[in-house]
Amino acid sequence: MQSIGVIGGGQLGRMIALEAKRMGYHVIVLDPQEHSPCGQVADEQIIASYDDTEAIEDLGARTDLVTYEFENIAIASVQHLEERGYRITPASNVLRVTQDRLLEKTFVRECGIPTADFHAIDRVEDLAAAAMMVGFPAVMKTVRGGYDGKGQWRVQSLAEAKAAFSAARGVQVIFERFVPFVKELSVIATRNARDEVVTYPIAENEHDHGILAMTLAPARITQRLAARAAQIAITIGRKLGIVGTYCVELFLTQNDELLVNELAPRPHNSGHYTIDAAQCSQYEQHIRAICELPLAQPRLLANAIMMNILGTGAGDRLDGVEKLLADPSIELHMYGKKHAVAQRKMGHFTMLLDGPIDDAAIKRAKAAHKQLRWAAAN
Repeated sequence: MQSIGVIGGGQLGRMIALEAKRMGYHVIVLDPQEHSPCGQVADEQIIASYDDTEAIEDLGARTDLVTYEFENIAIASVQHLEERGYRITPASNVLRVTQDRLLEKTFVRECGIPTADFHAIDRVEDLAAAAMMVGFPAVMKTVRGGYDGKGQWRVQSLAEAKAAFSAARGVQVIFERFVPFVKELSVIATRNARDEVVTYPIAENEHDHGILAMTLAPARITQRLAARAAQIAITIGRKLGIVGTYCVELFLTQNDELLVNELAPRPHNSGHYTIDAAQCSQYEQHIRAICELPLAQPRLLANAIMMNILGTGAGDRLDGVEKLLADPSIELHMYGKKHAVAQRKMGHFTMLLDGPIDDAAIKRAKAAHKQLRWAAAN
């Protein structure tokens, strides 16, 4: 196996490509944006939309296998490659489940794993039944599409639920019980075609308006909870039949219950820390799995705090980098995006710790983050 195709040219594709290049593979990316973050580091880029079957087939014909960096792509494109005998992983059956929040929640429940209570909403008339069965407060989400808090509404009453359904513009919605969680956790795992699964240390996440702001690894939870979270991820990976790196997002409740929130069938933002803090990153592990290489047993070399760097709309020049990198414990990663529009993920940094993740370490990471400022170019 010598060449890998990547559908999607964002930062996750970029980091997949960087690991693939380090391991000696030729990489071709398909993305509609010229000079995409992944395209900047890949050998070639096909500039085409994700539903351009002719371009997708060209990608399959020119590579030994194809993978993708995010799940909101046309499933027909994945099926098109499968039907023509090209190798693509994860397979379309994985994408079918993880693209649809109703199918995803139902699948997790069928695995014997708990989730928040939920109800499908196809018509405004369905809301009254959902309110009776699930109750308020609730979170309404579009069944398909939506990420980083987009396409989601927290509702406290039937009137608010009707307004949210109207805002969804007629698409199918899932009505979920709001979970008053203690922590948001995620498990990064990788499964290969031999049904071997490895899991990274459980991560603890902090979000800001639906977008991941900070990840702590390992999470500040008991070993018993960490083992249970890892087993949930292993069970889901095997039942789903996924090949590659994936993520299981979880809520930890006050009574130590773990509820699955969402699945991501690819490397995940909360696993960025593995680039600097583990001997084998989630991206290398993904390459190993899809290319039929042995998986590495994840080993944390240092405790880590990862901070996302988001655009603010104030400008495209990032100031404060020199001050940030004066701290020898910080590793900076920028994604090569030209415009720092508000809430756009532009990069991240990871602070590696010799000691435990405590309040002082978190305060230091957040203070380092505040040194960065977006400004207009001179």
